[in-house]
Amino acid sequence: MIRVILCDDHAMIRRGIRDTLAEAVDIQVTGEAGSYAEVREAFRLHPCDVLLLDINLPGRGGLEVLASLREADSPIKVLMVSMYPEDQYAIRCLKAGAQGYLNKAGDPADLITAVRTVAQGKKFISPAVAQMLVENLNTPENTSLHASLSERELQTLLKIASGKRLSDIAQELMLSPKTVSVYRSRVLEKLKLANNSELTVYAIRNGLV
Repeated sequence: MIRVILCDDHAMIRRGIRDTLAEAVDIQVTGEAGSYAEVREAFRLHPCDVLLLDINLPGRGGLEVLASLREADSPIKVLMVSMYPEDQYAIRCLKAGAQGYLNKAGDPADLITAVRTVAQGKKFISPAVAQMLVENLNTPENTSLHASLSERELQTLLKIASGKRLSDIAQELMLSPKTVSVYRSRVLEKLKLANNSELTVYAIRNGLV
Protein backbone atom coordinates (compact mmCIF):
# COMPACT_ATOMS: atom_id res chain seq x y z
CA MET A 1 0.00 0.00 0.00
CA ILE A 2 1.33 3.44 -0.98
CA ARG A 3 0.70 5.88 1.86
CA VAL A 4 0.16 9.48 0.77
CA ILE A 5 -0.04 12.83 2.55
CA LEU A 6 -1.63 15.76 0.71
CA CYS A 7 -0.27 19.28 1.26
CA ASP A 8 -2.26 22.05 -0.39
CA ASP A 9 -3.71 25.18 1.20
CA HIS A 10 -7.06 24.75 -0.56
CA ALA A 11 -9.37 22.18 1.08
CA MET A 12 -11.41 21.73 -2.11
CA ILE A 13 -8.28 20.87 -4.09
CA ARG A 14 -7.26 18.34 -1.44
CA ARG A 15 -10.70 16.77 -1.59
CA GLY A 16 -10.52 16.44 -5.37
CA ILE A 17 -7.10 14.80 -5.17
CA ARG A 18 -8.25 12.50 -2.37
CA ASP A 19 -11.32 11.42 -4.37
CA THR A 20 -9.15 10.71 -7.41
CA LEU A 21 -6.66 8.62 -5.43
CA ALA A 22 -9.52 6.71 -3.79
CA GLU A 23 -10.07 5.00 -7.14
CA ALA A 24 -6.73 3.20 -6.74
CA VAL A 25 -6.84 0.17 -4.44
CA ASP A 26 -3.08 0.37 -3.78
CA ILE A 27 -3.03 4.01 -2.63
CA GLN A 28 -4.18 5.33 0.76
CA VAL A 29 -4.34 8.97 1.83
CA THR A 30 -3.13 8.90 5.44
CA GLY A 31 -3.06 12.63 6.17
CA GLU A 32 -3.67 16.16 4.91
CA ALA A 33 -2.04 19.54 5.50
CA GLY A 34 -2.47 23.13 4.38
CA SER A 35 0.86 24.63 5.45
CA TYR A 36 4.46 23.84 6.38
CA ALA A 37 3.60 23.57 10.08
CA GLU A 38 0.67 21.26 9.38
CA VAL A 39 2.65 18.98 7.09
CA ARG A 40 5.35 18.56 9.74
CA GLU A 41 2.64 17.56 12.20
CA ALA A 42 1.15 15.20 9.62
CA PHE A 43 4.54 13.49 9.24
CA ARG A 44 4.63 12.97 12.99
CA LEU A 45 1.14 11.48 13.16
CA HIS A 46 0.81 9.55 9.90
CA PRO A 47 2.98 7.16 7.88
CA CYS A 48 3.94 8.54 4.49
CA ASP A 49 5.65 7.17 1.38
CA VAL A 50 4.70 9.97 -1.02
CA LEU A 51 4.01 13.65 -0.30
CA LEU A 52 1.81 15.47 -2.82
CA LEU A 53 3.01 19.03 -2.43
CA ASP A 54 1.79 22.34 -3.85
CA ILE A 55 4.33 25.08 -4.57
CA ASN A 56 2.25 27.97 -3.27
CA LEU A 57 1.65 27.62 0.48
CA PRO A 58 1.14 30.20 3.24
CA GLY A 59 4.29 30.86 5.21
CA ARG A 60 7.09 28.61 3.97
CA GLY A 61 6.44 27.65 0.36
CA GLY A 62 6.50 24.23 -1.24
CA LEU A 63 10.10 24.49 -2.43
CA GLU A 64 11.16 25.29 1.14
CA VAL A 65 9.29 22.22 2.40
CA LEU A 66 11.09 20.21 -0.26
CA ALA A 67 14.45 21.65 0.83
CA SER A 68 13.81 20.77 4.48
CA LEU A 69 13.07 17.14 3.53
CA ARG A 70 16.22 17.02 1.46
CA GLU A 71 18.34 18.42 4.28
CA ALA A 72 16.89 15.84 6.67
CA ASP A 73 17.69 13.08 4.16
CA SER A 74 14.05 11.97 4.36
CA PRO A 75 13.02 8.81 2.48
CA ILE A 76 9.67 10.41 1.58
CA LYS A 77 9.20 10.86 -2.15
CA VAL A 78 7.78 14.23 -3.26
CA LEU A 79 5.41 14.77 -6.16
CA MET A 80 4.81 18.46 -6.85
CA VAL A 81 1.22 19.13 -7.92
CA SER A 82 0.75 22.73 -8.99
CA MET A 83 -1.34 25.12 -11.05
CA TYR A 84 1.81 26.81 -12.36
CA PRO A 85 2.92 26.10 -15.96
CA GLU A 86 5.36 23.25 -16.44
CA ASP A 87 7.74 25.25 -18.61
CA GLN A 88 8.47 27.63 -15.74
CA TYR A 89 8.40 25.43 -12.66
CA ALA A 90 8.84 21.72 -13.42
CA ILE A 91 12.60 21.76 -13.95
CA ARG A 92 13.07 24.09 -10.98
CA CYS A 93 11.22 21.60 -8.75
CA LEU A 94 13.08 18.58 -10.10
CA LYS A 95 16.43 20.28 -9.54
CA ALA A 96 15.32 21.05 -5.99
CA GLY A 97 14.82 17.34 -5.31
CA ALA A 98 11.23 16.50 -6.28
CA GLN A 99 10.65 13.09 -7.86
CA GLY A 100 7.94 14.42 -10.15
CA TYR A 101 5.85 17.37 -11.28
CA LEU A 102 2.19 17.34 -12.30
CA ASN A 103 -0.02 20.22 -13.38
CA LYS A 104 -3.41 20.36 -11.62
CA ALA A 105 -5.10 20.90 -14.97
CA GLY A 106 -3.88 17.52 -16.24
CA ASP A 107 -5.72 14.22 -16.60
CA PRO A 108 -6.75 12.82 -13.17
CA ALA A 109 -5.56 9.38 -14.32
CA ASP A 110 -2.04 10.80 -14.57
CA LEU A 111 -2.14 11.55 -10.85
CA ILE A 112 -2.50 7.87 -9.94
CA THR A 113 0.25 6.93 -12.39
CA ALA A 114 2.51 9.65 -10.99
CA VAL A 115 2.06 8.50 -7.38
CA ARG A 116 2.83 4.89 -8.31
CA THR A 117 5.87 5.96 -10.32
CA VAL A 118 7.53 8.11 -7.64
CA ALA A 119 6.69 5.55 -4.94
CA GLN A 120 8.92 3.13 -6.87
CA GLY A 121 11.78 5.61 -6.70
CA LYS A 122 11.41 6.67 -10.32
CA LYS A 123 10.92 10.14 -11.78
CA PHE A 124 7.56 11.19 -13.17
CA ILE A 125 7.52 13.86 -15.88
CA SER A 126 5.22 14.66 -18.78
CA PRO A 127 6.47 14.39 -22.39
CA ALA A 128 6.67 18.21 -22.48
CA VAL A 129 8.94 18.30 -19.43
CA ALA A 130 11.07 15.48 -20.86
CA GLN A 131 11.66 17.59 -23.94
CA MET A 132 12.57 20.61 -21.82
CA LEU A 133 15.08 18.53 -19.87
CA VAL A 134 16.74 17.40 -23.09
CA GLU A 135 16.96 20.99 -24.29
CA ASN A 136 18.27 22.06 -20.89
CA LEU A 137 21.22 19.67 -21.27
CA ASN A 138 22.43 21.75 -24.18
CA THR A 139 22.09 24.99 -22.21
CA PRO A 140 24.70 25.29 -19.41
CA GLU A 141 22.95 28.18 -17.71
CA ASN A 142 19.32 29.27 -17.58
CA THR A 143 19.39 32.78 -19.06
CA SER A 144 16.00 33.84 -17.67
CA LEU A 145 16.47 36.57 -15.11
CA HIS A 146 13.84 35.08 -12.79
CA ALA A 147 15.87 31.86 -12.56
CA SER A 148 18.08 33.69 -10.05
CA LEU A 149 15.17 34.46 -7.70
CA SER A 150 14.93 32.70 -4.36
CA GLU A 151 11.73 30.89 -3.35
CA ARG A 152 10.55 33.90 -1.30
CA GLU A 153 11.41 36.35 -4.08
CA LEU A 154 9.54 34.24 -6.62
CA GLN A 155 6.50 34.04 -4.33
CA THR A 156 6.58 37.82 -3.93
CA LEU A 157 6.81 38.36 -7.69
CA LEU A 158 3.86 36.06 -8.38
CA LYS A 159 1.65 37.68 -5.75
CA ILE A 160 2.45 41.21 -6.91
CA ALA A 161 1.75 40.17 -10.49
CA SER A 162 -1.65 38.82 -9.39
CA GLY A 163 -2.52 42.28 -8.08
CA LYS A 164 -2.04 41.81 -4.35
CA ARG A 165 -0.84 44.59 -2.06
CA LEU A 166 2.29 44.24 0.05
CA SER A 167 0.20 44.13 3.23
CA ASP A 168 -1.87 41.26 1.81
CA ILE A 169 1.26 39.42 0.71
CA ALA A 170 2.80 39.87 4.15
CA GLN A 171 -0.27 38.34 5.77
CA GLU A 172 -0.38 35.39 3.38
CA LEU A 173 3.32 34.62 3.76
CA MET A 174 3.24 35.27 7.50
CA LEU A 175 5.95 37.92 7.22
CA SER A 176 6.21 41.57 8.18
CA PRO A 177 5.37 44.18 5.51
CA LYS A 178 8.95 45.45 5.84
CA THR A 179 10.35 42.02 4.99
CA VAL A 180 8.08 41.69 1.96
CA SER A 181 9.19 45.15 0.84
CA VAL A 182 12.80 43.97 1.00
CA TYR A 183 11.94 40.96 -1.18
CA ARG A 184 10.17 43.25 -3.64
CA SER A 185 13.25 45.47 -3.86
CA ARG A 186 15.46 42.45 -4.51
CA VAL A 187 13.14 41.23 -7.26
CA LEU A 188 13.12 44.64 -8.94
CA GLU A 189 16.91 44.76 -8.80
CA LYS A 190 17.46 41.23 -10.12
CA LEU A 191 14.94 41.65 -12.94
CA LYS A 192 16.17 45.17 -13.73
CA LEU A 193 12.68 46.63 -13.34
CA ALA A 194 11.38 49.86 -11.79
CA ASN A 195 7.90 49.24 -10.36
CA ASN A 196 5.02 46.84 -9.81
CA SER A 197 3.54 47.48 -13.24
CA GLU A 198 6.76 46.38 -14.91
CA LEU A 199 6.86 43.34 -12.62
CA THR A 200 3.38 42.36 -13.75
CA VAL A 201 4.25 42.79 -17.43
CA TYR A 202 7.42 40.72 -16.94
CA ALA A 203 5.48 37.92 -15.24
CA ILE A 204 2.90 37.81 -18.04
CA ARG A 205 5.46 37.92 -20.86
CA ASN A 206 7.45 35.10 -19.27
CA GLY A 207 4.42 32.89 -18.65
CA LEU A 208 4.73 33.04 -14.87
CA VAL A 209 1.06 33.89 -14.35
